This record gives sequence, C-alpha cells and structure tokens, in this order.
Amino acid sequence: MRLTFSALIAGLVASPAFAAGDVFFSLKNTDFIVLLAFILFIGVLFYFKVPSLLSGMLDKRADGIKSELDEARALREEAQTLLASYERKQQEVKDQADRIVTAAKAEATEAADQARADLEKSIERRLAAAEEQIGSAQAAAVKEVRDQAIVIAVAAAKDVIAKKMTAAEGNALIASAIADVDSKLH
Repeated sequence: MRLTFSALIAGLVASPAFAAGDVFFSLKNTDFIVLLAFILFIGVLFYFKVPSLLSGMLDKRADGIKSELDEARALREEAQTLLASYERKQQEVKDQADRIVTAAKAEATEAADQARADLEKSIERRLAAAEEQIGSAQAAAVKEVRDQAIVIAVAAAKDVIAKKMTAAEGNALIASAIADVDSKLH
C-alpha cells in the first residue's frame, strides 16, 4: 500500500519532468535522477516511520500543551478562590475594625461621662471640705477675737480698777475671792 501510494505521488510529481524532452528513463536525464532520489528519500522516511514519529512528537507536544493549559486553568481557579477568600477575610476584618471603632467610641463616651460625674463629685467634696474649713476658720477667728476682746477687757478693767482702787480695797477684794474659791472647792 505504501509503495503504491509512493509511486502515485512520484508519478504526479514527476509529470513536469516528462516535458524535459528526450528519453526520460535514462540515467543521463537529471530530472529522472532527481525523481529517483526523491522517491528514495520518501521511501526512507516511510521505512523509518518518520511521519508516525513526527505525528507522535506532535501529539506529545499537543498533550503537553493541553496539560499545561489544564494546569493553568486549575491554578487560575485556585487563585480566584484564594482571591475571593482573601476579599471575604478583608471584608470581615473591615467589619470587625468598624465594630471595634464603634465600641471604642462608645466606651470613650461612657468613660468621659463617668469622668465628668466623678469630677462633679470631687468638686462637691472639695467645696464641702472648703466650706467646712471656712466654717472652722471662721469659728477659730471668732474665738480668737473673743479671747482677744477678753484679754483687752481684762487689761482695761485692770487699768481702770488699778486707777480707782486703793490698796485696802484691793486687799479686801483678794480676801473675798480667796474665800469664794475656798468655799467652792470644799
């Protein structure tokens, strides 16, 4: 079958060689020699199964390309899955960050309100302590003024009594005071 096919191809290819002139089937005709070499070359190619080797190599190459394409598709799908996963995680983290910020603002507001209330209580306590200190200082000042007034009154009375009283009246007054003290003590 191969030989018939080869001969048919050689015959079709050699038809322009018939136009060369004289006797075609002579070893002196270069066209005939070229035709024989070509047929021999084609025969050697078929004998060593070069077309099947070439088709096998092309099939291997096609299979390799197909497997690389399949692998590339799989990698692309995996990358898209990872991308979607990371986008979901990013959205979750963003939502969590928003919740944390909202909670922090609420805590800060609550802490500010608590600090304000604590400050008001502290101010009230300090005002009460200051009023108490003022009352205490006022009472101490009043007592000091009274004590000073008594000292001044006693000094003034002493001066007045010393100027108006005689020695005999003073001795009688001292004796009377001693008697009063002695009666109150016993």
